[in-house]
Amino acid sequence: MKTSLKFTALAALLFAAAGAMAQDMVVKIGSVGPTSGPIAHLGKDNENGVRLAIEDLNARHVKIGGKTVKWEMVAQDDAGDPKQGTAVAQLLVDQKVNGVIGHLNSGTTIPASKVYFDAGIPQISASATNPKFTRQGYNTAFRIVADDTQLGGTLGRYAVNELKGKNIAVIDDRTAYGQGVADEFEKGAKGAGATIVGREYTSDKATDFTPILTNIKGKKPDIIFFGGMDAVAGPMLRQMKQLGINAKYMGGDGICTVELPKLTAGTIGDDQVYCAEASGIDPKDKAAVKEMDDFRARFKKRFGTEVQIYSPYTYDATMLMAAAMEKADSAVPAKYLPVLAATRDYHGVTGTITFDKKGDIEHGALTLYTYRGGKKTMLDVIR
Repeated sequence: MKTSLKFTALAALLFAAAGAMAQDMVVKIGSVGPTSGPIAHLGKDNENGVRLAIEDLNARHVKIGGKTVKWEMVAQDDAGDPKQGTAVAQLLVDQKVNGVIGHLNSGTTIPASKVYFDAGIPQISASATNPKFTRQGYNTAFRIVADDTQLGGTLGRYAVNELKGKNIAVIDDRTAYGQGVADEFEKGAKGAGATIVGREYTSDKATDFTPILTNIKGKKPDIIFFGGMDAVAGPMLRQMKQLGINAKYMGGDGICTVELPKLTAGTIGDDQVYCAEASGIDPKDKAAVKEMDDFRARFKKRFGTEVQIYSPYTYDATMLMAAAMEKADSAVPAKYLPVLAATRDYHGVTGTITFDKKGDIEHGALTLYTYRGGKKTMLDVIR
């Protein structure tokens, strides 16, 4: 009798263990961005968007292949450096992640994309806007925001047609993102009839812009456009004020953050700075606006900070990747990749996502902003 009970107990334990093994599987999602260095606040913002999605997915108890999925985020810091970007990309490949959300910067996203392509791992960037990213022929590369061709060109036309700029100076930080968006802005502004009175260059680590700005001041521009990130734009705007330069200041999504007024030490005036995010929700769509507002409130409650720019997009990218796995009933990259590529009308907190043949979002929106009273203020959404 005792022996029978022992066998019964052992069988029950083995059955329970086998059941647990059959029910659980781990899916790893890589998250990459600069979580150290001058734009760490943007990298952490992107990472937290992924983190919130992972928490939501685990709360849903998603099943793939009959097994309950345990979702894990594998976060890596690329410091915004192309070499470190490829190194951490290879590390994620070696850790056998099922997909990657990132990188943040175009300069790291583009070289890393080859590493993921060679390994057959899908990659969705929610913030890299250089057109080259999705034009290399890599079927693993996807982007859920508009690219610089649209963003820079639209800002260039806006500078002339709406802000009445005639003489415009352009500065870029020589990164893949900064130079790319500045080039497209210049094309758009010239096409709309502006004169480019100067083209200057700096770096993404510079802090002193006196020589550049002094040279520009003598050319009396109406508008100065900067292709780069907010960590550089902040000190540049402070030094513009010190030099008595009253030109309007424009930039792409890299400067379009809630942190910018702090980085300028409160020196920017109302309607002095104009920028655009490579994304947006039509303010007339009340349900979509509410959904985004709810996300922002939930994000702030969870992390104790405001959304900077693209955390809603990294959230959507993560949820979209998970939805493709669920639909394919597999987390194996080769099996869910075709489903991901065929995404049409996916409803996210940032709007509707459909991929074109290159892996770009179709009909990507732009949201134009200015700053008033030290706060980022929306002006318009353009498609």
